[in-house]
Amino acid sequence: MTDSTRAGTRHGGGASEAGIGSDGDDAALAELEAAIDRVESVESRIEALGEDEVERGADAYRRARDLLERNDERAVGTGREAFAAYVQFEAQFDDLVEDLDSDLAEYEAFEAAYEAIDKRRLYDEDFERAKAALEPAERYVDLLDEREAAAADLYEARTAANRRLGEIADELDRLDRLEELAAVDLDAPVDRIREPIEAYNDAVEAAFSAFLSSVSAREVFALLERSRLYPLVDFDRPPADLRAFVETNSAGESTIPELLEYAEYSRSKLAHHVDDPDELKRQVATQQTYLRRLDAGPLTIPWPPAPAAELRYQVRERRPLVGRIDDAAVAPDVDLRESLRGLAQLTYDDAYDRLQTAATAREEVSDRERERIEDGRVEDEIDALERERERLEDALERTDDLT
Repeated sequence: MTDSTRAGTRHGGGASEAGIGSDGDDAALAELEAAIDRVESVESRIEALGEDEVERGADAYRRARDLLERNDERAVGTGREAFAAYVQFEAQFDDLVEDLDSDLAEYEAFEAAYEAIDKRRLYDEDFERAKAALEPAERYVDLLDEREAAAADLYEARTAANRRLGEIADELDRLDRLEELAAVDLDAPVDRIREPIEAYNDAVEAAFSAFLSSVSAREVFALLERSRLYPLVDFDRPPADLRAFVETNSAGESTIPELLEYAEYSRSKLAHHVDDPDELKRQVATQQTYLRRLDAGPLTIPWPPAPAAELRYQVRERRPLVGRIDDAAVAPDVDLRESLRGLAQLTYDDAYDRLQTAATAREEVSDRERERIEDGRVEDEIDALERERERLEDALERTDDLT
């Protein structure tokens, strides 16, 4: 991309071959526009009748319908109870109609419903006629229900649109990062930083393996627990029961390889090596996967390496832990502290930033992605995403007066 201004406004994000945006990817926009249209439609119909009339009409319809539903059995037929129920029901319905303003658009529906039940004796058919006569007034309730449903749809559509804007921002960041990396000099001599990092990683892996085989499980667990002070060294700490066993049982003085070997012994053979064979079986045999997976991975330096300031922080976080491995003297030919100091010193080299970026580009930008950039497909995708973002933002602006 040649527009440096645009590139300067979006940063970061890893590069990958998959994109998320195009002119055809407007589902969130279509959903939002449909929700806006629905809200505007129902609001215009309510406005045409008048907000107050719709509210009064809906309330009257609900009360009238409730009266009909509650009395369509008790006020039907002959007998004292039926007559008493009818008198009460007819009076209530009469009061309801009398309280209505005659200018209500559907006033006649309420009058017609009352006329259907205004007689000396009621039958089921009279209630059915009253309900049918009342139906035109149901539109008041329908309008309010539709408004509520439209508002809920609009809320969901706004949420989806804002989520989509977040996706677009992330994708634009990713594409900018992709173009930046694609412009990097891939012939830069990255071995200048690769070799010392690989040397340190090989050394710490060998040292940690020796550490596991040379010191007690209790001492290893102490190192793992201490790692909680260093968030960038992400060791999986031991399960609580296993940690308690190692800390309190004499078997904790054995190395981890020895504990794993003991877990394979029969109980009779194990009794010659530990005080409580059953407890060791319970604690170690059930956690063999955790113990076998322990390695120096969290102490290594990832490739491609991080930017200078971040790599220095990674080194600082690892230093106290690799120092304990050094102090255990399990790998006397390797000075891990010195190896880490060398990595930190790399970051002060004037060429580090250029080499780090080149190393990142080699790892993150595939040949296919480079082709997409060179033939303009990435630029087209950026343009499409920006157009989609603009349309979404315009549509969201329209909703400000609707919420």
